Amino acid sequence: MFETNLTDYFLFSVYVSIVWTILSIKNKFYEIERFYKITHTLASLFSQFLIFGLILYAFIGFFKQPGISRLEIAKYFGSVTALIAFFKFLFLYLLNKYRTVFGGNYRNVVVIGDNKKTDQLIEIFEGKLEYGYKFQKKFCVRNESFDLDDCFNFIVDNDIDEIYCSVAELSNDQLREIVNFTDNNLKVLKFIPDNKDIFTKKLIFNYYGYVPILSFREIPLDHPINKFLKRSFDITLSLLVLICILSWLTPLIFLLIQIESKGPVFFKQRRNGLDYKEFYCYKYRSMKSNTTGNQTTKGDNRVTKVGRFIRKTSIDELPQFINVLKGDMSVVGPRPHMVKHNEDFVHKVDKFMVRHFVKPGISGLAQVSGFRGEIETNKDIVNRVKYDIFYIENWSLLLDIKIVILTVVNAIKGEEKAY
Repeated sequence: MFETNLTDYFLFSVYVSIVWTILSIKNKFYEIERFYKITHTLASLFSQFLIFGLILYAFIGFFKQPGISRLEIAKYFGSVTALIAFFKFLFLYLLNKYRTVFGGNYRNVVVIGDNKKTDQLIEIFEGKLEYGYKFQKKFCVRNESFDLDDCFNFIVDNDIDEIYCSVAELSNDQLREIVNFTDNNLKVLKFIPDNKDIFTKKLIFNYYGYVPILSFREIPLDHPINKFLKRSFDITLSLLVLICILSWLTPLIFLLIQIESKGPVFFKQRRNGLDYKEFYCYKYRSMKSNTTGNQTTKGDNRVTKVGRFIRKTSIDELPQFINVLKGDMSVVGPRPHMVKHNEDFVHKVDKFMVRHFVKPGISGLAQVSGFRGEIETNKDIVNRVKYDIFYIENWSLLLDIKIVILTVVNAIKGEEKAY
């Protein structure tokens, strides 16, 4: 297109790519919510390409390229706009057809409350199949037979994904019970608001048709762009560690381990990850073979001399980059616990299950904030959960990078609870 006018194809390509990426993240261009209308997509396209067009023409002055034809840039801009708009609408059309014809990509929902707004919402669920919601049941709070426990049992037994509550019909105690239940059972909770003040924390406000909906918790990693950024960061860092460190360190660790304790170089253990699904977490073996899986304590005689060193420096955690590449874990996230410990914590620690809304990590905000290693008191696990929930609700790529740097610094310095 710019054969006679553009002097540096590489510079132009890099410029366009960076500009497009930044704009897409800023405008949330690739995020698609189920309840978005055509007008929202059109507005998104207009906002994206209006700014993109202005910055595209700025290339001429910024990089001093007066020879570039303005007409050729206009043709390029028009072609890109038409192509991306076509594929965006095609994707939305195919996704809607997939939901309406094949019943795929759906979420099971229940509604708690019986009034005009809940009836309108149910009509939307049942009438707009392209949204991808399957309405399962309405619970009438004003009925004498209404029991929250029956409601909770139905939600668990029928694998319900989202719960919509009419705030006008629920008491504060009932709302608190529902919030605790959804947090501890990995369910998405949304509110149909009235004029009450329900919670002091920031809520997310959307419309399904003409029905206003409040979401109790927004998780940044649910957004496709953020997922892509985090996964790209995970894969890049994992490949660097595997190629540059584990490729030569693993044979060396194997030889050192064999001197004290014959057996495999790797140790694997069942842990709970995203959505509480189990996976095998890998470590360098730091204990004698055939030891029990109880939590390690200070001065534990099961730990070998080599094991004590690699635990102190956190080297034993490095094989978890294999878990990251497999997609079971992330570089940064809530630390995964042993399955039997989780089963205990679920009943003892409120909102413990919220940690499983995202992938577990090799390191996490709780760990670099002083809550790593052995859980000696209830305060340790409670604070760990608080930091984990803060991380989940406030994730950013910069926060991940900061946690990685602090983890490396702490490993070099050595930590009191690294045993």
